[in-house]
Amino acid sequence: MKKLILLVVAITLISVNSNAQDESTDMRNDVHFGVKAGINLSNIYDTEGNEYDAEGKIGLAIGGFLQIPIGTYLGFEPEILFSQKGYRSTGSVLGASYEFTHTENFIDVPLLISIKPSPFLTILAGPQFSFLMSQKDVFTSGDLTVDQEEEFENDNLRKNTLCFLGGVNINLTNIVIGARAGWDIQDNKGDGTSTNPRYKNVWYQATVGFRF
Repeated sequence: MKKLILLVVAITLISVNSNAQDESTDMRNDVHFGVKAGINLSNIYDTEGNEYDAEGKIGLAIGGFLQIPIGTYLGFEPEILFSQKGYRSTGSVLGASYEFTHTENFIDVPLLISIKPSPFLTILAGPQFSFLMSQKDVFTSGDLTVDQEEEFENDNLRKNTLCFLGGVNINLTNIVIGARAGWDIQDNKGDGTSTNPRYKNVWYQATVGFRF
């Protein structure tokens, strides 16, 4: 999946470079609002380095963004997204195979700095705050299926996960094709303290957007 995303980005870059936009389509100095949708390929990793085998899981990413120029070559791009992350694992217990799926539904708020070396290429990097809204675990073994779902109220803005993102946008006039990677850094608790979670989300995201 990661190779597929990189291949799509590479093909797009080659195609765009071969049909370079002229100055009349340079929109880098304009303010834009846009909507976008795509997929996450997510997983978790063990920061203590112990053996932990999990498989990637595909989830939805959908929301809106602003493109605010700070000159021609620099800008600020805040977003708000509904984003699904998680992982899958398989194995066997007492000779019976099983599948376990963990899904987390977040409201993600990336606050990204954009570097715009050309009208069609934007490089993005910056922090993201992720607010966990709900999570669902599904365990399946043979004819047995167990679902457990939990919803959360984020009434304290400090109760969130700090993440970091980096990626690129390919700008085809009003169409924006995005590819990025992100990972968790810290959990921020409601009492003002922070912790480094042992198991952290890491994900790759591919989206297609339209800007106005």
